[in-house]
Amino acid sequence: MDTAPDDLDLVFAALADPTRRAIVERLTHGDATVNELAEPFAISQQAVSKHLRVLERARLVSRGRVAQTRPVTLDGHRLDEATGWIERNRRIWAERHDRLTAHLETLDPEADR
Repeated sequence: MDTAPDDLDLVFAALADPTRRAIVERLTHGDATVNELAEPFAISQQAVSKHLRVLERARLVSRGRVAQTRPVTLDGHRLDEATGWIERNRRIWAERHDRLTAHLETLDPEADR
């Protein structure tokens, strides 16, 4: 199923921030608590929680409940959808570039003079 443009806007806006990208990168290695996610940053746990809310709104992460902890989990499906969109558009533009290059090579350089 293709991702709606509004959904992609949320994903790309969420990933535009380096802290959120670092959080997503960390979560590729497994679930983590907010405290664990906050450790490498010189920001408060509250600031990390705000970043997590943005990632949750984009449905890139979710928070569960295990006993007394609330682990944060990465939703790889959303990243796959965004990657698919990027790849489809990369192919389209690569094909257009190749056609333009082929067309330019057919032009007679003497015709401009």
